Amino acid sequence: MVSQSETELNRLNINDVVWIDLFAPESAEKHLTEEFLGVEIQSRATAEEIESSSRFKETDTAIFANTNFLMPGPEEYSMEPVSFTLVGGVLTTLRDVPLRSFTELQRRMMAMPHLYPNGYWVFASILDQRVDLDADMIELMSKEIAQYSKRINQQEDINEEFLLDINQLQENTMTVRENIVDKQRLITNLTKSDKYPAELDARFSVLQQDISSLINHTNFSFERLEYLQDTVVGLINLEQNKIMKIFTVISLLLMPPTLVASFYGMNVELPFGGFKLAWLGILAFMVLLIVGVIVVFKHRKMM
Repeated sequence: MVSQSETELNRLNINDVVWIDLFAPESAEKHLTEEFLGVEIQSRATAEEIESSSRFKETDTAIFANTNFLMPGPEEYSMEPVSFTLVGGVLTTLRDVPLRSFTELQRRMMAMPHLYPNGYWVFASILDQRVDLDADMIELMSKEIAQYSKRINQQEDINEEFLLDINQLQENTMTVRENIVDKQRLITNLTKSDKYPAELDARFSVLQQDISSLINHTNFSFERLEYLQDTVVGLINLEQNKIMKIFTVISLLLMPPTLVASFYGMNVELPFGGFKLAWLGILAFMVLLIVGVIVVFKHRKMM
């Protein structure tokens, strides 16, 4: 049976319940669920804490676990905390945002309820789907990194804004890695519990292998982004050096004629100063000096 009303709990026995999903619950709904389970459900503030004791805690009657679910945005990713409470064979989830993995699992449970005998199987399925979604995000990030690499090879719009885009992608990669490592710790702590059913060993072992491969992939992606970042910085520095070289060469070319012009600009008697067309000879001499400097630079391969 599937119900969206908390009043149904009064008619059920705890052994008849597999999963209670509290989506942005009111205080009355949360209190009623706590009475049904006989334990206090962790608050959102506790779920957001990063201490190990807050991420996973076990008592004589219950297991409390907290992890973050990654939410992709237009530019950066955000992490939404989700709290899990396992009492006997009942899983209770507490969340404040809609999650696609939860919706898909609810549909699957209604279609094939025999595949989910207790809350531990539901919990394993949630983590399994979440890891698959994380893998899809990592795949999309890898494609985005490949596009950045292609743009660098073709030298398309290599500027400061491009460098900031790579930096944002690095931040997203670190967020994804942090999210995956958090789930790895959660599964490791759960498998050490005495309440953990041994029939899920194979499933959680596969999950651990998948998570390890995702961590390795994110490490490779981050190293690749660092390489791209260094390449972009190098290209920008080369472009700036080219500009500085052009200004330096122009300055050196103009130095000899500027020196000549400064001499003839003085209010003293100078050679050829009395001729009306002396300025043509002086101009030709300046051009000759510029050509001479260019020849010297070419000979020394400075241009």
